[in-house]
Amino acid sequence: MTRLGPFRWWHISEALPIEADLFGAEQWSAAMFWNELASGHHYLAALDSTDALVGYAGLAVAPPDEAWVQNVAVRRDAQRAGIGRMLLVELLAEATRRRVRRVLLEVAVDNAPAQRLYAAYGFEPVGVRRGYYQPSNTDALVMQVELEQAHHG
Repeated sequence: MTRLGPFRWWHISEALPIEADLFGAEQWSAAMFWNELASGHHYLAALDSTDALVGYAGLAVAPPDEAWVQNVAVRRDAQRAGIGRMLLVELLAEATRRRVRRVLLEVAVDNAPAQRLYAAYGFEPVGVRRGYYQPSNTDALVMQVELEQAHHG
């Protein structure tokens, strides 16, 4: 059974091989993860029954009311089990708690499964960033969802 918890510094060493496997030359470095944590961004870890890291995702809130999904990654042998969906749902819930109105993300134009997941949660394409992913020079599709906010009187 997979459970979500806060992504902590000790998860970085487990995240690096997942990054290398999934993203190759475009993988995040340990320093990039440290920087995200130091910046106070909201990071989640998906842990299996042995507390091994099987996935992670981050949300960077850009005041006053925008946020960016930083990365959603699921270890290859744990994919297609709903973990990415679970991470995304929790990031969107956190965005709502923080009264974010708009959540954006970048996804590789050739990553159809991820695009379908995001579309299922209301994300729509709003632009393309040419050559965003380096060194492969792959374009990124920018997707956005507008969150409905409860009005408090």
